[in-house]
Amino acid sequence: MRDIVVHPRESDLVLATHGRGIWIVDDITPLRKLTPEMLAQEAAFVPGKPAQQRLEANGGWAEGNATFIGPDPADAALITYYQKKRHIFGKMKIEIFDDQNKLIDTVPANSRRGLSRVEWPMRVKAPRVPAAATAAFEASQGPRVVPGTYTVKMTRGKETYTTPLVVTLDPRAKYTLEDRKLNFDATMRVYNLLGDMTFDVDRINAMRQELSERAAKLGANDPLRKRLQDLAIRADEIRKKIVATKEGGAVTGEERIREKTTALYGAFIGYEGRPADYQVARIDSLRHELDDVVKEFDAFVAKDVKEVNVSLAKKKLEIIRALTREEWEKANSQAESSGAQSGATQWHERD
Repeated sequence: MRDIVVHPRESDLVLATHGRGIWIVDDITPLRKLTPEMLAQEAAFVPGKPAQQRLEANGGWAEGNATFIGPDPADAALITYYQKKRHIFGKMKIEIFDDQNKLIDTVPANSRRGLSRVEWPMRVKAPRVPAAATAAFEASQGPRVVPGTYTVKMTRGKETYTTPLVVTLDPRAKYTLEDRKLNFDATMRVYNLLGDMTFDVDRINAMRQELSERAAKLGANDPLRKRLQDLAIRADEIRKKIVATKEGGAVTGEERIREKTTALYGAFIGYEGRPADYQVARIDSLRHELDDVVKEFDAFVAKDVKEVNVSLAKKKLEIIRALTREEWEKANSQAESSGAQSGATQWHERD
């Protein structure tokens, strides 16, 4: 190493080598906060700096021919904690709660001894989006939380540890905290609309599948078979009023409620300042469009499906039930739990 400096604003440790390399350890505040008393504890959070929600920016060519490329600091809040020994018995998890003690997120926990650092992206989970012909890239991530004070809770078996986590605005932002709150509230309305829409589409798909399965159990010349097949097609026609079914999206001219909603969602998370009045009004418009389709499907179930259920019962075949919201939520919750992954960045282990 040729030069060493601690950045006065960021508290980053910057190291320069004789080989013209630069190494940066982001925010060594936790290392400087370590005390003998803390190291004597079984586990403890190590204080750090407030987390800043940086503005996303790119472009420019300021360095001329002296190109130097390195990774930016993580767009996340860094949570640092210490463990005297490796955690073995009981579950270990790290949770984030808001000022109303509502669980916002759970981040992977590292059970190894020593100092560990995990990242929280300062976002709620990505919204549920109905499956369609094209991917909804605009809704691939959740909105950033409103700046404020959050609580980090670490559970190690029967022991729990908490620490405050302060989230702040980027000082370069031209909008206020109140603007951010208005944006977040509007974004979450679209977020919830997408969740409701996903349930509606899954319910229609489940009904279509049930109708097709019952038809397959009947003979080719059975009139009920043709009736069930026609109803399956009808259910799919209702689904097509919500989601696009052709590749190409706007190119094909097929944009349905789902595509319009994800575009609006992308506009909200793309700019975190005060939303425009017409954008907020658009949320209600899209909600009304979806409600109209849902009413059509409910009427379809109440009349047409009820009629074929009478015929199915006479043939001693299982009747067709519409998927309930409770069943759907339970299935999705189980899927999310089974898909959870664990892992964390390990600084070092203390021998």
